[in-house]
Amino acid sequence: MTPYRQELEKYRDIDEDKILRELSPEELAQLDAELAEMDPENVLLPAGLRQRDQTQKSPTGPLDRDALLQHLEKQALEAEERQDLVPFTGEKKGKPFVPKGPGPELPQEEQVTLEPELEEALANATDAEMCDIAAILGMYTLMSNKQYYDAICSGNICNTEGIHSVVQPDRYRPVPDEPPNPTDVAETLRRLQDNDPALLDVNLNNIKDIPVPTLEAICEAIKTNTHVRSLSLVATRSNDLVANAVAAMLEQNQSLQSLNLESNFITSAGMLRVLAAIGHCRTLTELRVDNQSQRLGDSVEMAMAAMLERCPTVLRFGYTFTLQGPRARAAAALTRNNELRRQQKKS
Repeated sequence: MTPYRQELEKYRDIDEDKILRELSPEELAQLDAELAEMDPENVLLPAGLRQRDQTQKSPTGPLDRDALLQHLEKQALEAEERQDLVPFTGEKKGKPFVPKGPGPELPQEEQVTLEPELEEALANATDAEMCDIAAILGMYTLMSNKQYYDAICSGNICNTEGIHSVVQPDRYRPVPDEPPNPTDVAETLRRLQDNDPALLDVNLNNIKDIPVPTLEAICEAIKTNTHVRSLSLVATRSNDLVANAVAAMLEQNQSLQSLNLESNFITSAGMLRVLAAIGHCRTLTELRVDNQSQRLGDSVEMAMAAMLERCPTVLRFGYTFTLQGPRARAAAALTRNNELRRQQKKS
């Protein structure tokens, strides 16, 4: 168990309802703002509780069902009826429907007569032999693919189970789930703040319980760090607050080479802030921002293409463009950047 999990064990037996009843309205509003930062899409709440209460009006009194029904009935009687655009006259238009007669009868199947030897062989054949004959004749739906090709390639009876083998699929080996990310977030933050020379790659992928202030503290620590080469925040539920912290980090850091922000909740405003700050980081060569929770928009794609044209150090860019114009500009810019890097290495 990681130290972060051990730290959470002491909060297991706390009565949350009692704590919430003792909070003041100002403290409840502050708690709601903190929860909005931690869970911007409210996926941790049940579907019926995801819409926040936005009413500030005080209640007018207890519910009076009879008075409410009388008010609705009075309002319905006073409402004017909407006039029809085309008045109803009862006139029938068009041709009446006449059902078509029965179609021609299908010809019955002709009786096929085989030779006596074939008739006797088919009458005495087992289910396994009938399935092999069906495979040879091309009726592959009576057996699995493996049994079908075995019967074609060999002269032996391969389907020993007969007709009952039709519903038996091929067995596949189970694929185990991917193990969780073992990175200790608190230890990684401490090493970043200490500028540990042994810490070159920061991988926080798929850790969904990292608070937004912790992610902001990590970006703040990387501002002055001179050893980190790669930062990956894939599927960490990062939002625009984290994007602003990443942008501020890029404006000061001069050692980061790879940045991955895929599969997060960054909007177009946060992405524009990140793209504007990339020009300050002269060492960044790889940027990946694909698969955000919502479409970034045409203006962001144009800004991406302009960023690639403006920053010759970016050699790899991960994003699926939806517009042909920015896609072509981005491809040409990446080709030019890689060619410039190749010429620099050659010289």
